[in-house]
Amino acid sequence: MTMMRPHRALPLTLSVVLIALAIAPAMTGCRASGNARHEPGSPNSSTNVKNQSRAQRQAEANGAIVTAQQRINEGDLEAALREFERAIAVNPAMTIAYIGAGDIHRRQGNLPDAEKNFGRAAQLEPRNFDAQFGHGLVLQLMNRLGESIRAYLRALAIRPGDFESNLNIATAYLQVGEPAQALAYAQRAVAVTPDSGQARVNLGATYAALDQHEQAVIEFQQAAELMDLSPRLLLSLADSLGHARRHAEMVATLDQLLRIEPSAIAYERMGSGLFRLRRYDAALEAFQKALSMDESHYPALNGVAVCQLNEFLWSQQRDTASLGQAVVALRRSLQLQPGQPQIVELLRRYGAGANRAQAAER
Repeated sequence: MTMMRPHRALPLTLSVVLIALAIAPAMTGCRASGNARHEPGSPNSSTNVKNQSRAQRQAEANGAIVTAQQRINEGDLEAALREFERAIAVNPAMTIAYIGAGDIHRRQGNLPDAEKNFGRAAQLEPRNFDAQFGHGLVLQLMNRLGESIRAYLRALAIRPGDFESNLNIATAYLQVGEPAQALAYAQRAVAVTPDSGQARVNLGATYAALDQHEQAVIEFQQAAELMDLSPRLLLSLADSLGHARRHAEMVATLDQLLRIEPSAIAYERMGSGLFRLRRYDAALEAFQKALSMDESHYPALNGVAVCQLNEFLWSQQRDTASLGQAVVALRRSLQLQPGQPQIVELLRRYGAGANRAQAAER
């Protein structure tokens, strides 16, 4: 079945936390009285100036964060980004500023800079959930899936029940072809948010990849009740219905899909379902419609070939015209997609007969 595209989680919500930096100045030489004064040039005066400077820098960085959030609320992401960068310049260890800058870069599609900022935030504060989750999301969008999975695992070590982390890591595991690893996370996402259509789709896709199509059908059907019907969802449901040998339901689902969005792949799947229902003329028509939309769709060529071979065999091998059309379709399919051993075998079996028929006609 068609693999679900990676889920793009909801934008990170930047929680502005002002860090009150408590300074404990050295009080060497101060005994009973807390009101002792230090004259300029005394041993403690330079320490006080240094501490005051540090506190001022922290106050400036905090102010930049507050201003950045205001600019985000106003919709001015460029101004917000400048404020986050100002906070970083003043305090290079300010995790929240890197997270804020990373999120804006992500929203703007600047994934390399987003990754750098989230990566730095995750280094500075490994137990910061937003840093680890944001890093995982950007890495996933960059198709750096192994690194993305590791970042999500770090996020889940902090918040095991987080919906989006479970949803996204399940998708990432599907993307790298490891549905068995995806299953527990996809199930947890549904358990955390049972009314999420996207979580149901992800779980259905995981079951389908594991060849557990009855369970996949249940999840896809529940997703269809929770979200707008999309061509991808209907096609995924139809595929699993076909694998579960529920061909009448498969055809009904594809009929609904074709009314929403006709496509070569939908017509080809329809032909496959109709063929299994022994509606051979309708199946051939569906395969031909698929080719009229995309003449390079080789599964539809295979469908046409099988239908024409059936015509040839039912005619007690007298309908050589159907045989010839079948062989032409098989050869064209192999030109488009050579790695099809079953099609190679059909061509080996029937190709010579078609050649003899053509020679006899001449």
